[in-house]
Amino acid sequence: MYTEKVIEHFRNPHNMGQLEDYSAIGKVGNIVCGDVMWLYIKVDPDGDGRDVITDISWETFGCTAAIATSSMVSDLAKGKTIEEAIRLTNQDVAKELGGLPPIKMHCSALAADALNEAIYTYLSQEEKEIPDALRKRHERIAKEVAELEKRYASFVDKEKRSEAPCS
Repeated sequence: MYTEKVIEHFRNPHNMGQLEDYSAIGKVGNIVCGDVMWLYIKVDPDGDGRDVITDISWETFGCTAAIATSSMVSDLAKGKTIEEAIRLTNQDVAKELGGLPPIKMHCSALAADALNEAIYTYLSQEEKEIPDALRKRHERIAKEVAELEKRYASFVDKEKRSEAPCS
């Protein structure tokens, strides 16, 4: 059962769509459920020279929980410094939504991972220092993406073989 806050974010999602002038994008997916998330961040320096997420948006193909967690992570990250945003976890996302069914917690992990990937991309592009914890998360996500691509390629290859004419 979803909380009222999950349903509200699903029905009236915040920050949905693609930013036209984004600084970086994070893309993640889950092969089991098929959810895919793109999260866009716009980063600008504040008065103290710290990088701040001044705007954020997302596009998600997925279930109610995937949409709601995308909306919530965008609310949580907007206005935060990069350092603050890196510390946001899937537990933070789920808690702010009033909880998620255990079988849907992977959606909050995808949302947090999409944010982390966007931040990783931004820091890489700007040739800025990448914190060890963020680098480790990126390496885990990169392995998952490589496995997704491998499985997809295997599936496509099987489909092509099954369509080949018999001789």
